[in-house]
Amino acid sequence: MTTNTRAAVSQILRTKDEGGEEEDEPKKKSREDWRKAKELEEARKAGTAPAAVDETGKDINPHIPQYISSAPWYYGTSGPTLKHQRPQEDREAQFTKLDTYYNKGVDATKVVTKYRKGACENCGAMTHKKKDCLDRPRKIGAKFTNVGIAPDEFDQPNLNLSYDGKRDRWNGYDPAQHKAIIEEYQKVEEAKRELRAKKLEQDPSATEDDDNCGEDEDKYVDEVDMPGTKVDSKQRITVRNLRIREDTAKYLRNLDPNSAYYDPKTRSMRDNPNPIATESEYAGENFVRFTGDTRNHAAAQVFAWEAQARGLDVHLLAEPTKLQMLQKQYQEKKDHFKTQVKQSVLEKYGGEEHLQAPPRELLLAQTEVFTRYNRDGTLAEGPEKQLAKSKYEEDVLINNHTTVWGSYWHDGQWGYKCCHSFIKMSYCVGEAGKSVVIEVQDIEKATTSAAITKDVSEKNEKEKSDSSSSSSSSESSSDSSSSDSEKDHRSKTEKTSKKKKSKKKAKKKKKKNLKKEKKEEDKLKKALEAEERQQRHAKYLLTIDERKRAYNSMVEVKAPTEEEMEAYMMKRRREEDPMSQFL
Repeated sequence: MTTNTRAAVSQILRTKDEGGEEEDEPKKKSREDWRKAKELEEARKAGTAPAAVDETGKDINPHIPQYISSAPWYYGTSGPTLKHQRPQEDREAQFTKLDTYYNKGVDATKVVTKYRKGACENCGAMTHKKKDCLDRPRKIGAKFTNVGIAPDEFDQPNLNLSYDGKRDRWNGYDPAQHKAIIEEYQKVEEAKRELRAKKLEQDPSATEDDDNCGEDEDKYVDEVDMPGTKVDSKQRITVRNLRIREDTAKYLRNLDPNSAYYDPKTRSMRDNPNPIATESEYAGENFVRFTGDTRNHAAAQVFAWEAQARGLDVHLLAEPTKLQMLQKQYQEKKDHFKTQVKQSVLEKYGGEEHLQAPPRELLLAQTEVFTRYNRDGTLAEGPEKQLAKSKYEEDVLINNHTTVWGSYWHDGQWGYKCCHSFIKMSYCVGEAGKSVVIEVQDIEKATTSAAITKDVSEKNEKEKSDSSSSSSSSESSSDSSSSDSEKDHRSKTEKTSKKKKSKKKAKKKKKKNLKKEKKEEDKLKKALEAEERQQRHAKYLLTIDERKRAYNSMVEVKAPTEEEMEAYMMKRRREEDPMSQFL
């Protein structure tokens, strides 16, 4: 750290006026002086030389940069200092001390009996006017009555509190106020002693131990200050929100990871961690939640809703007694009606002896729950915990079906495998439905084959009739007379021309068909190429990160053409084909 001691301009002028010898220029440091100053600065930074001291006797940190440690020329320093970096006394605000605060109440030291000029016309205080008076407006003010003149308020000081002073909780607190609280407690204790003395006079058999226990209980209830507890001495209740050290943590009751789930965020364990144990201190929060009158309250709420739906004006919170009476009457009538119906059925059909049989578990003496026992007969393991497969219902069969819809596929249609029915929500008829469907399929196949054979036979007959007509026309032409020779010649020429025309038409049709086939082949090739590009693009998308994939919202959605469908079916990879792995 280097310090530059430069004299102020005013000081230079003052010395000049006083007649002092002014130096033309300050002495410039030689190279040796600069080297010594540099070495001293390095030694101070290394700790081998003592640090520089300011005017107050404090050490200056040698690692402070020069632009902070060097004072400006107008500051007028003669040595190293950091005073220019500290808050200046002329700019520091003078804050009020913490022991001074606003005065509370009124100045009761001065007792005034007469109205003073300039005072409040309503109450007689000198510190405010009538429009600012907070007392009750009098019918005749203190100005005219000179009675009940209120004392003057304190002249409040103009406080300038600091940051800490504004936020001081005990600022303005008078310790003398605590005496009133102590006196109140002492009065309560004296009243309790008098009550105990009266009880002992009335009932001498009562022991003093009970009194001492009650006294200690009342004494220590207010002093309970445990984390997570809320104690009310008047109601004598304790609400515990958090676990204390003496309680066993819920997750330590069963260390099996497959036991009841423990939520560390809410510190809750809903299931019983030890379902095998007959007696346990903790049976889960759900067990505690549904004990007592909780179920009765829920049943009453449901009964109120159902009664309102049927037009009965009743509410659980507004009229609890009325709702309870209605629910009681309804339950009695319902039980009476059930027993009456049951008795009538038993009197008519009999069978009352079957109702007195033991439960089914004792009759069959078997169950599907797997349990394991030790040699001494104790239970080794409880029943396996059944995990929920899904939140949706599974294996729900309707309309007498034994399989679900979509378990059967035939000719592009889904159906039920149990009856081969292709109609959804239909009723299952079992094997009879299968046979009917097979017969219908056979009939359809037979009709289609018959129709095909019929079309083929009709085509053959038409060809034969055309050939026979042509042969008969030729024979008739040969047997005709010479007079008709010209007509025959004309007819032949017409036939030849027709044949030529038909041949030309056939050639044109063939050309058109070839062109169509070429166009279809070209379209199919283009569709196959597009399908290959699409598959390669799909493989590429699967290899990259999903966050870098483009959105499909701008893709035009349209129905695929026949060529696109054929290309998709040709390029589709069939997983059921055993040779698909070798492609």
